[in-house]
Amino acid sequence: MNQTNLLVETIVKGLQEKKGHDIVTVDLRETAGAICRYMVICEGRNPNQVSSLSDSVWDTVHRELEDKPSSIHGLRNSQWVGMDYGTVIVHIFLPGTRSFYRLENLWEDSKIEKIPNID
Repeated sequence: MNQTNLLVETIVKGLQEKKGHDIVTVDLRETAGAICRYMVICEGRNPNQVSSLSDSVWDTVHRELEDKPSSIHGLRNSQWVGMDYGTVIVHIFLPGTRSFYRLENLWEDSKIEKIPNID
């Protein structure tokens, strides 16, 4: 397994640990002009969970892969947190914000994998 795929799996694990909902991975490797290889998108039920999901991703990736994001944006309001790991960008949304931006639809020509919710 290559490093990017391992990073995606580890990010998903961190999201699942805090019960992130409707997780999807978007494979952008075949998409011309994409700014990363993968996007991982999920949602939290409230701002506290969005913040907690971001903390869990950071902790899990740091612990297991000794990596950290080059930047994190959106923690102040926790409606949409973006984490940039270079080859993978993580988006953690509140449900209404996710519906408004519909990122999955922007990349619908790419391979999108839905990860089952853990409840």
